[in-house]
Amino acid sequence: VQLQACGGGLVQAGGSLRLSCAASGRTVNDYVMGWFRQAPGKEREFVAAINWSGSNTYYEDSVRGRFTISRDNAKNTVYLQMNSLKPEDTAVYYCAATGVGSYYRVNDYNYWGQGTQVTVSS
Repeated sequence: VQLQACGGGLVQAGGSLRLSCAASGRTVNDYVMGWFRQAPGKEREFVAAINWSGSNTYYEDSVRGRFTISRDNAKNTVYLQMNSLKPEDTAVYYCAATGVGSYYRVNDYNYWGQGTQVTVSS
């Protein structure tokens, strides 16, 4: 599975961005898909995840209510809509896929995209 993330950029605080992650190589329709982020000098952290059908979503506390994860299995793509962005959201954002394990643990994800930079200015 190859994952290609895009949609990052520079935005002012309070603004919005929509990240996309397209999968290729095989379908990820039966995978949990997640978004993680890593700020300079910090460990990679969980942001959001969605189960295979889209019926269950999970969020890190600081983004709940501001970010929305969704997926389109027909397009083999997962999205992260980010609203009310804050400077502390600045990081490289990665999409990932897992067939087993937890939805929030970095080490449980089997496949990773290359990351897309999100920078929020104050």
